[in-house]
Amino acid sequence: MDSSMIIAIVVIAIVVIAALIAAVLVVRSRRHRGESNTASEADESSGAGAPAAQVPSAPGSASLEAATSGGAQAQSEPAFAPTATGDVESAASAAASPAAGHPMETPESAGSRITRLRARLAKSSNPFGRALFNILAKDHLAESDWEDVEDTLLLADVGADASAQLVEELRNDARVTSTSDPVQVRDALRAKLLDLVGTDTDRRLNADKPVTGEPAATQPGTSDATVAQPGVIIMVGVNGTGKTTTAGKLARLFVAERKKVIMGAADTFRAAAADQLETWGAKVGVRVVRSEKDGADPASVAFEAAQQAKDADADVLIIDTAGRLQNKANLMDELGKIRRVTEKILPVDEVLLVLDATTGQNGMAQAKVFAEAIGVTGVVLSKLDGSAKGGIVIAVQQELGVPVKLVGLGEGPDDLAPFDAPAFVDGILA
Repeated sequence: MDSSMIIAIVVIAIVVIAALIAAVLVVRSRRHRGESNTASEADESSGAGAPAAQVPSAPGSASLEAATSGGAQAQSEPAFAPTATGDVESAASAAASPAAGHPMETPESAGSRITRLRARLAKSSNPFGRALFNILAKDHLAESDWEDVEDTLLLADVGADASAQLVEELRNDARVTSTSDPVQVRDALRAKLLDLVGTDTDRRLNADKPVTGEPAATQPGTSDATVAQPGVIIMVGVNGTGKTTTAGKLARLFVAERKKVIMGAADTFRAAAADQLETWGAKVGVRVVRSEKDGADPASVAFEAAQQAKDADADVLIIDTAGRLQNKANLMDELGKIRRVTEKILPVDEVLLVLDATTGQNGMAQAKVFAEAIGVTGVVLSKLDGSAKGGIVIAVQQELGVPVKLVGLGEGPDDLAPFDAPAFVDGILA
């Protein structure tokens, strides 16, 4: 067999192989096209081929003139209004997350939380209350015993002034000095602690109080009618105290009361803050207004959140703010601006300062700075477990002159409850 014949055979074999490969590819292409057409027809017949609903972005047409029409002070504010390019957008997390397969959660009611709070405090191992009781229940109290009482109070972060006051009142109480009866001693100690904590203090959130608003257009004979406005709550506190987490938990508490809530992510300096807030909101159907640009002006977010809350007839607006600020002047300027800008749309009803209860007296200096910067109306104590640091409740109220309104007792999403003074004191003495 000569070389020309061998070459011819090789060429024929190559042509046959190429034809076979081409035939296989054609068959596969036709089969894939048939399957695609079948799937498309099924989608069309079931309605799945319809365009997905788009989450609307926040209105970007709010003008700077509308935000700065409040006089000379307002005109001095830097430009902060959202632009039409969508720097500030509304994240309708209620629609996004559940649709992605995350079921909507039902938050626990306030009443159930308070019951659980009492049970948890009663079961807590509390060296603070036990130490006080053991000292006061002695047959005869020497001067050294009273010094031990004061030292115990100081170690519990009750504060120097409050500790001295409590010791003086206990020394003058006949139930303590004239008997070692444990029942009488406990009753006396409980009464004194309740006086310090405050049983008659109004601890309601301002958003829960009777609604007042702008005069409404009324029919004859209904001149007192008003238009309810959203209650505005600004959350403040240094990073690490659980401020953003507390904002999310507070939203759940309002949702449990069947209130419509909107949150504003005005902490634009911490990258994860807005995402964290959206995660909380998505679980209970709460819209979050945020900036899509890191480091954006927090006042811009607050302004847009207030506008959306008003337009949506929300019951409550919760604005989270930054806690990582360089100095006191910076804090005063930024928080003051956020409040002024928000009040161009809605009055601010509440400023809640979030404190980590475990830091005790170390957090008091920071608390005073925030109180001076924006005018705190209430305190939220996170991580309060009824332990030896429980005296911070007394100290913070005396130092700031505002009540503790909410306490967080755990890591669970519904472990935020209205502060109950008798339950707290009974937990200390358990």
